[in-house]
Amino acid sequence: MAYADRQAGRVRFPLNHPLGRFGIETDDRDPDLATATVPTDGLVNPLTGLPTIAPLAMLVDHVAGAANHVRRGTDEWTVSSELALEVAPGALEVIAAAPDRPVLGVARAMGPKGNTALALCELSVDGIAIATATVRSFYIPAPAELVTWPDDADAPVVEPTLADRMAVEVGETGGAAAVLVQRDDRAVYNGVGAVHGGVSSMGLELVGSAALNSGPGAEFVTGSLRVNFFRPMHGGAGAHYGATPVRMGRRTATADVVAVGSDGRPALVGRLTAYR
Repeated sequence: MAYADRQAGRVRFPLNHPLGRFGIETDDRDPDLATATVPTDGLVNPLTGLPTIAPLAMLVDHVAGAANHVRRGTDEWTVSSELALEVAPGALEVIAAAPDRPVLGVARAMGPKGNTALALCELSVDGIAIATATVRSFYIPAPAELVTWPDDADAPVVEPTLADRMAVEVGETGGAAAVLVQRDDRAVYNGVGAVHGGVSSMGLELVGSAALNSGPGAEFVTGSLRVNFFRPMHGGAGAHYGATPVRMGRRTATADVVAVGSDGRPALVGRLTAYR
């Protein structure tokens, strides 16, 4: 069972792996840094049709989580507990100006390793910084079994839309609420059989941004996303992402966001703040 293809320090994941679905490639040549890229060209929010910074959350969860993960003991595994993303003004314009260039994420450990670990990440496009982020992880006993993935020969065709890659659908709410339904799709699950933390963090950004842009001409752009991971999220019946606006001002707005698993319990909660 193949996990990744390594060539000249670059790690490429199979298309039925959550990182492979988004074209994330890791560079493991520097042992002191976790480095990876993600392409963003053509990816839009399925709820609004607008350009989105959501793929940055996927990259952050991977690369900063990896910086914590490499510090684990032989009998340990890591689980993300917090993710914080701060987006620079004009980030979407920088991305749009270089559609053929992926976003680069570089992360390093901060401080000593204890029961938890913290990693700092900077994201850039062609040397222009567009965001900073942190991921905090805590250490658990290593799972007895981990999910493995077949190679690309057995992978289904990955559709180009962000919704298809995330295995989400726009939910029917009967009102103005922004809801995405998370399907039960093994291709977006992580090594312990739950929805990848980057995928679920993207879901929170998408619904939060949509909730703040439901009115005509709103054009709020995400400035920050803060996520707390409560428990593993599993897709399927009842699994969804939802958002509730907290404040709608003339130049700034805030929404509370939540990811609910198929068991009906909140798996992730967060807050998104946007500006115009």
